[in-house]
Amino acid sequence: MRKCSHAMVPSVQPLFPPCTAAALPAPHLPSFTSFSPARLSREAGLRRAGSELSLRHLYGNSGQRRGRRAGSWDRGDRSLGLPAGEKMEMKRLSVSLVVVLFLVLVLQILSAVDFDPYRILGISRTASQADIKKAYKKLAREWHPDKNKDPGSEDKFIQISKAYEILSNEEKRLNFDRYGDVGENQGYPHQQQSQHRPFHHFHESFYFDESFFHFPFNSDRRDSSDEKYLLHFSHYINEILPDSFRKPYLIKITSDWCFSCIHIEPVWKEVVQELEGLGVGIGVVHAGYERRLAHHLGAHSTPSILGLINGKITFFHNAVVRENLRQFVESLLSGNLVEKITDKNYVRFLSNWKKENKPHVLLFDHMPLVPLLYKLTAFAYRDYLSFGYVYVGLRGTEELSSQYNINVYTPTMMVFKEHVDKPADVIQARGMKKQLIDDFLSQNKFLMASRLTSQKLFQELCPAKKSHRQRKYCVVLITGEGDKYTVSYEAFLAFALANTKDTLRFVHIYSNYQPQFGHTLLMDDERFHGKSAVVILERRNNAGRVVYKALDEPWSGSEEDNFILLDLLDQLRTDPGILSSDTILPDLNDELAPVFFLRWIYSAIDYISDSWDSLFHSNWREMMPLLSLIFSALFILFGTVIVQAFSDSSDERDSPPDKKDENPPKGEKNDTSFTKDNRIPKKGFVEVTELTDITYTSNLVRLRPGHMNVVLILSNPTKTPLLQKFALEVYTFTGSNCLHFSFLNLDKHREWLEYVLEFAQDAAPIPNQYDKHFLERDYTGYVLALNGHKKYFCLFKPRKSEEDGDAPGMPCDESDLGEVRGKPSCSPGARSVKNKLNKLSLWMERLLEGSLQRFYIPLWPALD
Repeated sequence: MRKCSHAMVPSVQPLFPPCTAAALPAPHLPSFTSFSPARLSREAGLRRAGSELSLRHLYGNSGQRRGRRAGSWDRGDRSLGLPAGEKMEMKRLSVSLVVVLFLVLVLQILSAVDFDPYRILGISRTASQADIKKAYKKLAREWHPDKNKDPGSEDKFIQISKAYEILSNEEKRLNFDRYGDVGENQGYPHQQQSQHRPFHHFHESFYFDESFFHFPFNSDRRDSSDEKYLLHFSHYINEILPDSFRKPYLIKITSDWCFSCIHIEPVWKEVVQELEGLGVGIGVVHAGYERRLAHHLGAHSTPSILGLINGKITFFHNAVVRENLRQFVESLLSGNLVEKITDKNYVRFLSNWKKENKPHVLLFDHMPLVPLLYKLTAFAYRDYLSFGYVYVGLRGTEELSSQYNINVYTPTMMVFKEHVDKPADVIQARGMKKQLIDDFLSQNKFLMASRLTSQKLFQELCPAKKSHRQRKYCVVLITGEGDKYTVSYEAFLAFALANTKDTLRFVHIYSNYQPQFGHTLLMDDERFHGKSAVVILERRNNAGRVVYKALDEPWSGSEEDNFILLDLLDQLRTDPGILSSDTILPDLNDELAPVFFLRWIYSAIDYISDSWDSLFHSNWREMMPLLSLIFSALFILFGTVIVQAFSDSSDERDSPPDKKDENPPKGEKNDTSFTKDNRIPKKGFVEVTELTDITYTSNLVRLRPGHMNVVLILSNPTKTPLLQKFALEVYTFTGSNCLHFSFLNLDKHREWLEYVLEFAQDAAPIPNQYDKHFLERDYTGYVLALNGHKKYFCLFKPRKSEEDGDAPGMPCDESDLGEVRGKPSCSPGARSVKNKLNKLSLWMERLLEGSLQRFYIPLWPALD
């Protein structure tokens, strides 16, 4: 065992014991450096040398440092115990390591150089689309390989084309401006991250490799299976949301540093592989890079899984296992997409083709439950087809299976159109795949002679002409509804079955449901009144312009009519010019649209179901604003009642009881404690005192709690009639000791009144020096109920008399029972004084009920 030498340690107490220097680690050497056996045998010597160097560095004095600087490298090498050959090898390895690091750094810098389309086209970042197009045309002519023989012209032309492709597309241009992304998958998180961190991989390769710990926290380290499903906001709004009306979507919300996301990854991959093959859309949202989209979806935590169908979002709340996710997708689909068919109801189901104007599809299978693939197919084609499912193993389907000769061991799909007894098309396959079903149904979306019930259906059956090779002619039977037209319709249907061509579509329309259509094409010709007519037309554009030709005679379905129509169609193949008439058709009415009342009921049901689901399953962050509003309203309501109840009880305790009056009942809400028992007047007159500076303090400022002073505003000319009317109106309320009656002279105390009314929601406008009518404003007939203790008042404003007209420039107040709504009173010359207090008794009733509006004042002003 090596002994510790203390010869070089000074007398000063060291920070660490000298012997601990032997425990210091050896210098870290690059992992690719190879050592010879001789060098490995001297590993202990290297450690000792490193220990001694460390001690010298810690404890050596200045003289030793000067000696070490002055000494040669040979002395240092001798102290390390290294020969000269070993020294040279170490130098070469150090130089090699520096060169390798430099080359790697240069490669990283070169790989991080961005492709700048603005620089290539020679335009600024604020250039318009016209400038971009102009620059592209100029450079394309200059660098086109056919015109420019420069060896690098082809590469230059490719760069110019790529730059124009990016900048001419607003979405790609926006992604480049934001993220510097020029790849095909623009805007996705993993590429954005690579652009923002060009030295990310270099850093990981030399300092910290996450894969060593098997934690794929970073999106760059994750499995690339989610990359093709990544969504960004514009992609979701423009493509995914509209497509959710054709197929449901299963969307996962994930983020970096999410342990639960890693835990559900195997189950998610398995479910995605299964459901995507059935027709379910898959999406992945990275919450760290698409916060706007995650917030739009309502996902505030990761991982989250949600379903999207018909634009509606539903969150998944169960354990993430395969069966639960499959059941969740099935629960998104409506339960009435597929009808269970047996021997009892198959005739009714297939006969609904005329009412629904759709072909009907039957699937025969030996599974007791409807397969998810069939439900998804029914959802995708629900606007065109009606679907039924026959469980061939169920008792009660034998007649149905035997009639159509069904193989019970092989799934069979049949399409029925106008004829119930015979399917229009059949397909059988042991493994029904989505692509096979889509190809089969896309060829049978319409009846042989569909009825035009909406403009959308008309545009699909009779598309507008796009080119001479894509001509589509519509043979339209304009007929009526009822047995009278059955023969002509059956003959037209038989003709359509015998002449099935790609360029022809046979349709019929009811003239009583679409009168404008028939009037436009037949021009009210008397020959066709009450009869059927056949018109051949071609739509030229989506604005309604058509060219057409009508048969000269009404359609009866005879052999002669068939020959005439067949001859006309043969001529049309060689000479499209026989469609000589031209007109503009109006849009068709939607015959099958539900009435407004039913639409309202459906909307209400959807809203209730969404609210119910949100109440129990929605994220509480979304529910917080609604819950806060509800609890705030309840708090204000019950808080006001409780405070009012305690306030009334305290007022009753403070007021001295009257021996002659009975105690008021508990729970009274108004401050006057007035009841029906004490409304009987105790005197034969009304005591009204004038409110002056002498009586002001006792009658208002120091008024006892629970008492109110009802003050009438009058002037010297109106004093007598107003007091008489006031006494008459309030006489029935003089039985309460809590009410006091006074009057205030407007000529003496106008300033006090104007100050108080400023707190009554602009009942008295703020004085304006330019308003010459301010001092002439009439407040006679106003009544104020003043609560001196709580510092509030209620205001009665005279109503306009029915026989009086409006005063010019001063609109009358029309609020019920004189409540204030911010309008000035009328001029006194416009109505008589005696009618100003007509509604005062009703106002007093509401005052005692406590239902009048209260205007609070911080401090009662002095009455000078």
